[in-house]
Amino acid sequence: MSKTANWNYPTSVRFGAGRIKELPALCQSLGMQRPLLVTDRGLGTAPITIATLALLQDAGLGAAIFSDLKPNPVGANLDAGLAAYHAGKHDGVVAFGGGSGLDMGKLIAFMSGQARPVWDYEDVGDWWTRADPRGIAPIIAVPTTAGTGSEVGRAGILTDERTHTKRIIFHPQMMPKIVISDPELTVGMPAWVTAGTGMDAFSHCLEAYCAPGFHPLADGIAVEGMRLVQQSLVRAVRQPDDLDARADMLAAAAMGATAFQKGLGGMHALAHPIGALYDTHHGMTNATLMPYVLKFNRSAIEERITRLAAYLGLANPGFDSFLDLVMRLRSDTGVPHSLAELGVDDGKTALIAQMAVVDPSAGGNPLPLSEASVSQLFSDALHGRL
Repeated sequence: MSKTANWNYPTSVRFGAGRIKELPALCQSLGMQRPLLVTDRGLGTAPITIATLALLQDAGLGAAIFSDLKPNPVGANLDAGLAAYHAGKHDGVVAFGGGSGLDMGKLIAFMSGQARPVWDYEDVGDWWTRADPRGIAPIIAVPTTAGTGSEVGRAGILTDERTHTKRIIFHPQMMPKIVISDPELTVGMPAWVTAGTGMDAFSHCLEAYCAPGFHPLADGIAVEGMRLVQQSLVRAVRQPDDLDARADMLAAAAMGATAFQKGLGGMHALAHPIGALYDTHHGMTNATLMPYVLKFNRSAIEERITRLAAYLGLANPGFDSFLDLVMRLRSDTGVPHSLAELGVDDGKTALIAQMAVVDPSAGGNPLPLSEASVSQLFSDALHGRL
């Protein structure tokens, strides 16, 4: 079966190998004549980025690149991006890369015509209604990793340097108008990035599936997303040029981000402050935390996990066989067993617990999170006590 398709859900998606060639025409279809290609520092000089910029320029578009952003972008990076956008008289954004590049591209497009500080649009209540929708530039998203699914999301994550907290900036029109999901662009990912981003996609599907509440649309997408990761992540890590596996992982990433509108949970509630304080890779942090959070939530999710294990074709479907699958995926893809292996220490345990319980993801955890329970959970994950 050919893994090339056009989807109209959750936005317009051009999926398949080689489809990056359609980018110039798609820019023009949205009225872009001077797109700003936004990516991260690591990708700024990469061959796929240079080739994509050349593709735009050869088509006569006044394209330029902005790549001055940290792995976990901060407010100052957004300010620099907005300065580049206005200085270059750009009229739209191509958000290119992994979660950082995609989120920053969306944030620059969103903020390009707003009058208030970005923090006034945090995902709190109806704060998004403060924005002027006429001031949001068009966005085309081009993922080069398969994890965050930010290409089909309506928000961007930005670290507030004043408080060392990750804040979610939300607006419905931050959803890119068009997505190009081309598995050929993900082939150059190092094995550890493939593993970390792939496990991030798995964590999105898993936490969405386990989140309380009635959302069968999200649940259905999440379980198939996890099956695709089970089927293809190890192949993508071990055989980087396997385009079939890369396509499955790109699809799973988009599915996770579509499903998690239902909610996330303890993995993300902890991973956000840990990433903000220690600058750890978000996907690897989630993957490291995964079995500890699963065990913490066992009493509330065992029945759901048993159904999931049956769908995934596990022998003796149940919580234990699913936990074994998680542990196998982690070991086969090089995920650390403890947070200490990511460079995390116990010097900020109390602060991490305080930040985790007020993180927006905490409310989606199947069991309530308290500072005491999160401190214990963090300590177990830090020292590898499962």
